[in-house]
Amino acid sequence: MSNDIAKQVHATCVSLYGAGLIIRGPSGAGKSDLALRLIDRGARLVADDRVDLLVSDNSVMARAPETLAGLLEIRGLGILRVPVLKTTVVRLIVDLVNHENVPRLSDRRMTNLIGMDVPTVTLDPFEASAVTKVRLALELTLGRIMRHDD
Repeated sequence: MSNDIAKQVHATCVSLYGAGLIIRGPSGAGKSDLALRLIDRGARLVADDRVDLLVSDNSVMARAPETLAGLLEIRGLGILRVPVLKTTVVRLIVDLVNHENVPRLSDRRMTNLIGMDVPTVTLDPFEASAVTKVRLALELTLGRIMRHDD
């Protein structure tokens, strides 16, 4: 993999089932909190707060900036060192919004991320079902499950 950073984004990245999830949203939107709950369910941290993105083998790869590798901000506890995965292939983008801005049905949206289209979902990170929704969205993306209209 090339060492050239194509872009750095304000986001958090975890890997679940070996697939990278970019969690985006404004400061205070719940990126680190959702990542922490995903990590508690078996995901691995790749990067918190800032994510370096690059293209390798026709895939978007994510990794932590060197100064932030292995650090996760946990509101109320501070910045903690946690086990980290060095890189992951980005397979899904999760955009965090308030509950009233979540579409009732998925629009099967794609986001162009450094020249590559990546499936994208919009979720409220503070819903009790947020972790399950992320897992199901990833399983849809990976082809493990299907929508009723496919």
